[in-house]
Amino acid sequence: MAKATIVPSEALNRALAAFRAGRLEAALDLVQGVLARAPDNIDGLHLLGLVEARRGRLAEAERAIARAVAVNPGFAAAHLSRARVLEELGRPEEAIASYDRVLALRPDHANAAFGRANLLRGLNLLPEALAGFDRTVALKPGHAEAWNNRGAVLKALGRLDEAIASYGRAAAARPDFAEAHGNLGLAHADANRHDLAAAEFERMLAVDPGAAYAAGALAHARLHCCDWRSYDSDVRSLAEGVRAGKRATHPFPFLALSDSAEDQLACARIWARDKCPPDGAPLWRGERYRHGKIRVAYLSADFYGHATAFLAAGLFERHDRARFETTAISFGPDRADATRARLKAAFGRFVDVRAMSDLAAARLIREMEIDIAVDLKGFTKDARSRILAHRPAPVQVSYLGFPGTMGTAFIDYILADRVVIPDQHAGFFAEHVVRLPGCYQVNDNERPITGRTPTRAGAGLPERGFVFCSFNSAYKIAPPVFDLWMRLLAQVPDSVLWLLRSNAACEANLHREAEARGVAASRLAFAPQVAVEDHLARHRLADLFLDTLPCNAHTTASDALWAGLPLVTCPGGAFAGRVAASLVTAAGLPELAVNSLEGYEALALRLARDRGLLAAIRAKLARNRDTCALFDTDRFRRGIESAYETMRERAERGEPARGFDVAPA
Repeated sequence: MAKATIVPSEALNRALAAFRAGRLEAALDLVQGVLARAPDNIDGLHLLGLVEARRGRLAEAERAIARAVAVNPGFAAAHLSRARVLEELGRPEEAIASYDRVLALRPDHANAAFGRANLLRGLNLLPEALAGFDRTVALKPGHAEAWNNRGAVLKALGRLDEAIASYGRAAAARPDFAEAHGNLGLAHADANRHDLAAAEFERMLAVDPGAAYAAGALAHARLHCCDWRSYDSDVRSLAEGVRAGKRATHPFPFLALSDSAEDQLACARIWARDKCPPDGAPLWRGERYRHGKIRVAYLSADFYGHATAFLAAGLFERHDRARFETTAISFGPDRADATRARLKAAFGRFVDVRAMSDLAAARLIREMEIDIAVDLKGFTKDARSRILAHRPAPVQVSYLGFPGTMGTAFIDYILADRVVIPDQHAGFFAEHVVRLPGCYQVNDNERPITGRTPTRAGAGLPERGFVFCSFNSAYKIAPPVFDLWMRLLAQVPDSVLWLLRSNAACEANLHREAEARGVAASRLAFAPQVAVEDHLARHRLADLFLDTLPCNAHTTASDALWAGLPLVTCPGGAFAGRVAASLVTAAGLPELAVNSLEGYEALALRLARDRGLLAAIRAKLARNRDTCALFDTDRFRRGIESAYETMRERAERGEPARGFDVAPA
C-alpha cells in the first residue's frame, strides 16, 4: 500500500465547502491545487471523483476514486462512491464488487447493502437481491426504500402475500412514500383485491397528485370493481392527460377506457419513451444471417395454462420444421401443467430466461441468431419489453397478447387483419401493419371440451328463461353497455345475465347498479372459475353471448364460438374494440357484428325473442365450426409463415420494414 501524502486540512475544507455549495468549478480548482502538492492524498482524490461525478464526467470520476482506494484499500467511503459511479457507468458487476469491499470493511453499512441489492435486482438475480434487502432492513428497520424494493423482488418471485407485507412496511415507515402505496396497490390487484388496490392508488395520489401512471391504475382498479361513480370523469381526464403528453396511464388499462386509436398511440409512445426506450447500442447491427431455416423466437411469460397458450399451442406444434426453427423465450412461471408440457414438446428449443436480465436475455437471442423475434406480451402483465428494446433480432414483431400499438421503433411489425386494423387506422400504429388472411387471432382446433354439460341448477341458473352471457373480465364492463344489458333484461321476461365471478366488490356494485336501473339483483348470475374444458362445456347452458365495448371479448369470444354459442358485437374505434367483429366474420357470421350500439341492442333483442332465428344462427355456427377460417389452425399457420418469409426476405435484402397483406393460402 502506497503512503498517503498529508496536506493542510484547510485547503481540502475549502474545496469541500465549494463542492457542497454547488460551485463545482471552484471546487475542481481547489482540489486540483491540493493534488498538485500531494498527488496521493486519498481525501483529495476522493473529492476529485465526487466533483467529476457531479459534473457528469463519470469516467474521470471513476479513475480518481480508483486511485484513492489503490492508495488506501481500507477507505470504505471511497469504495462506496466508486460503486455508485460504476453503477452509473453501466458496469454493475464491478459496482457489486465495490459494494462487497465496503461491506467487508463495514458489515453494518446499510446503504451499501441496499445499493448492492438494487444492482442484483437489476441483473434479475432475485434470490441474491432478496438476501441483500433482508440484510438492509435487519441493519436499518426503518429503511422504507429497502422494504419497497424487497416487496418488488418477492412479487417477482411469486410470493405475493409476503410482497404485500413488505410494501406495507415501506408505507408504514414513510406514509408519504407514494411509490410504496402504488406498489402495494398493484400487488393487491394481482391478488384480486381491487377495492384495496383502489384505496392504495388513492393514497398515492393524495401524497403525489402527479404520480406517474397512478390515475390510470386507480381507474383500472375501479373498473375491476365495477365502481363507476367517477367513470365519465376518469375517461375524460385520462384522455386529456394522454393528449397533453402526461404519464397518466399505462397503455393496457387505457384499452378499456379509450375508443380512440389515436389516443392509444399517444399513450403507448409516452410509456415506451419512459419505460423501454430503444438501446443506443443495438445488439443486431445489420448482419445477414442467411440461415437455411428461418429462426423464429416467441417471447412470453404465458407458456402454461394461460389464454395465450390455449390459442397458440396448435400453431407452435404445426410450424413447418423443414422451413422454420422455433424457440420459446420464457420469462414466466414454470408451472407443471399439461399445457406447459405440451409447449415444451412443440418448440425446437424452450429457453427459460427468468433468471436473466433483459440485456442478458437479449444477448442470448442475438447469439442464437434469431431472424424474427415475436413479442406475445406487448404491454400486458409481466411483459419484458426491454428485451427487444436492445434490438437483438433483425425483425421484431408484436402479436396476439396486446391489441394495440406499442408506440416504439424497435417493433417493426404488428400482425393484424383488415377488420381489427382497417386502412384508415394504420396511421395510428408505430409498427408496420401486416394483415393476415381471414383473422389475425390464432386458434387451436384441438381444444377439448368436456362432454358432460352441467345442469342449470348446478351452474346457479334458473331452470327456465333466456340466458344472456358475458364471460369477459369485469374491467371490460362499461356503464353504457351495462345500461343496454339491463334494457334487454327488462324486455325479455325471465331472462338472466350470466357473468364470470370476479371479486366481492364487483358483485356488490353490479347488484346495486342493476337495481338502480330497475332490474332485480337476482337476475344476475355469477359463474365461478373452473377448469377450461369445463368452462367451455358450460357455454352450452347460455343462449347468447353479449360483447363489451370499448374493449371486446378476445379469447373469451373464441371460447364462446368454439363452444357453439353465438355472439353479438359492435366494432369500436380501436383494435381492442374490433376483435370480436373479426372473429365472427372469420366464423362465417358477419351479421353478428353490428355497426352501432343501437343495432347491437336491436339484434340481441330480436334473437332473444325469435328462437327460430337464434336456432338458425346456432346451426350455421355448428356447420362452420370445422371449416371456417377462425378455427382452421393449419390454414392460419400457412398465412403466418408466409408473413414471416416476407419479413425475413426484406431484412436479408437490407430493405426497411413495410406493411403488406398476406394472400390467402
